Amino acid sequence: MAVHSHPPSSPDATDDALALAARIRSGELHPSQVLEAALVRCDAVNPRLNAVITDLRDMARGQVEDSSVAQGPFAGVPFLLKDLGMDLAGMATSQGNALLARRPAVETDAIVRRWQAAGLVIFGKTNVPELGLKAITEPLAFGPARNPWNLDHTPGGSSGGAAAAVAAGIVPVAAAADGGGSIRIPAAYCGLFGLKPSRGRVSCAPQFDELWEGAVSAHVISRSVRDSAAMLDVLAGPEPGDPYEVRPHDGLYLHEVGRPPGALRIALSIASPIGGAVDASWAQSATECAALLQSLGHHVDPVEPVGDGMQLARDYLTMYFGQVAAQLQWWGEQGVPATAFETDTRALALIGRVLSAGQYARSRARWNAPMRALGKLFADYDVYLTPSCAQPPARIGALAPPPLQQRLLQAILRFGLGGVLRRSGLVEQLAFDNLHRTPFTQLANLTGTPAMSVPWRLDAAGLPVGVQLMAAWGREDLLLRVASQLEQAHPWAHWRPPVFAA
Repeated sequence: MAVHSHPPSSPDATDDALALAARIRSGELHPSQVLEAALVRCDAVNPRLNAVITDLRDMARGQVEDSSVAQGPFAGVPFLLKDLGMDLAGMATSQGNALLARRPAVETDAIVRRWQAAGLVIFGKTNVPELGLKAITEPLAFGPARNPWNLDHTPGGSSGGAAAAVAAGIVPVAAAADGGGSIRIPAAYCGLFGLKPSRGRVSCAPQFDELWEGAVSAHVISRSVRDSAAMLDVLAGPEPGDPYEVRPHDGLYLHEVGRPPGALRIALSIASPIGGAVDASWAQSATECAALLQSLGHHVDPVEPVGDGMQLARDYLTMYFGQVAAQLQWWGEQGVPATAFETDTRALALIGRVLSAGQYARSRARWNAPMRALGKLFADYDVYLTPSCAQPPARIGALAPPPLQQRLLQAILRFGLGGVLRRSGLVEQLAFDNLHRTPFTQLANLTGTPAMSVPWRLDAAGLPVGVQLMAAWGREDLLLRVASQLEQAHPWAHWRPPVFAA
């Protein structure tokens, strides 16, 4: 690698991405200097976190040594891709699976091209649960990602590796995606900011028109609101062949940061929409956030959870089972056998295969009900406030099926007894048990509305707690204004987990 004469200053693990980019543009830092510092931080903490599972440092070093390195709002800033749904041509996308990790991608996805055009320097990929199917990140192929606030606990999922890497100071921002809470849950569990954009705001091209019936949105997890806003400016907008084009925001999302949101009407709900217990720290945090917002001039009313939460959960799971079945069938057609996947994944697919097309279509049609219920709420209120999750992050391994259930699932799979599995209710019960920990996030996915998790406090065990705020479809601008107001009034930039690569 070429040697540069660098100024005496050095990259700071506490800088956000925009601050790093500004220091690079000014000549205070060179991109290679910033990259090497990120690699040192990664090497220092990743053995304990298992957040980064694919090493692309040679590719990254080649990029920063190229005199024609892209100029953009994040030029020279080190970055990590999520190892799911973000293909980089010539590099494998494991999706949390060992066999898929040996299959190089043919084409670079549109969002990755946009990050590259913005000047980001990709040096690795982050850990995910297999196929992104869980709110924990514990793939058998790569082992669990761990939460830098307490290594015995999960950082959440499916963007768990991304959240762990950002929280631990490896990078200021990392790629993420959200099909049921996969940006907001890890952000909440790791003390970070996470915004899920509106349906259609970020393209799924070229592989998909929509992912999971439009429930999935890609974006980032960050430490600062302004980084997320600027990243949305990079990612927002259609690609050729998209099924529809979302009207662009008038101006830059970055300019919404610091802009007064005005006096808002806010609806507060702290009860679980599916009737489970909500941990006192998470409920109290949403209540405290409501009180702060009221002190800032907003009006807050307590409300019941929107719509029929149990029916929404059932319909979400129907889509989930069906999508897993479709994915495994597609991989089978590419020569990847079902036995290459985890027992849990195969059980989900088996349930999906015994669903009829009519059952799936009827379930998808019922997504209209929460859309209308939420639309009615937003006719009276500007923002819907809830806890981000109902329970603290689980201990590593705590949510794995017990050995007896694992053996039962394996026997059912061996004989292809999908009907027996469906009638037993075993997998559905396991899925509901997991949803009881994170029941607040799926509403935004099924309705396509934007939602964000904002860091709020640490609980008695020293684990982060977050609050979720949702707005009407297309109102990311409003959420960014509110997030910025909360960031100023109730800052979190000074938070440092015990495992931090400073």
